[in-house]
Amino acid sequence: MAQRIVIIQGHPDPAGGHLCNALADAYRTGAESVGREVRTLDVAQLEFPLIRSKEQFEHGEPPAVIKEAQDAIHASRHLLIVYPLWLGTMPALLKAFFEQVFRYDFAFEPQANGQFKSRLKGRSARVVMTMGMPALAYRWYFRAHSLKSLERNVLKFAGIAPVRESLFGMVDQASDARRQGWLEQMQRLGAAGR
Repeated sequence: MAQRIVIIQGHPDPAGGHLCNALADAYRTGAESVGREVRTLDVAQLEFPLIRSKEQFEHGEPPAVIKEAQDAIHASRHLLIVYPLWLGTMPALLKAFFEQVFRYDFAFEPQANGQFKSRLKGRSARVVMTMGMPALAYRWYFRAHSLKSLERNVLKFAGIAPVRESLFGMVDQASDARRQGWLEQMQRLGAAGR
């Protein structure tokens, strides 16, 4: 059976046409070229409410569109998450999506002893982030704080490991040749399922 991959395209602009869209498409092309099954969840195209209380998070019924996303993730073996760095973290719409999807009884299960059982073991992920600053500055000066939070507090907490990352910096100043190199890199990663 072909490896199932879910791409979570997290750029919040529904008009598309951004580097994030192109990187996700290149990854998908590479994955499908070797027979992998790919499902794309374009967060900007999904309609869902914000979670506003602990009660909603722990016991609320997920909207149908979120249930479909959960089903796709549950059936996958690998996640690709693509988004731009906005105000030092992921866009609010993507954060709201993760809050809806990574609920109790889907991503983790509370135990009687106060611990949590991870429910998404057996899956890996790659986080792809674009940014206006140099990627090295984000990684070393800012210590990639929001990326580490997503990896540790969401993905790995739910049992998803390993989590790899690709950071693309200075995107507004990048030449066409450099952008093409990034797209080719993503296509290779898609073909490798990494």
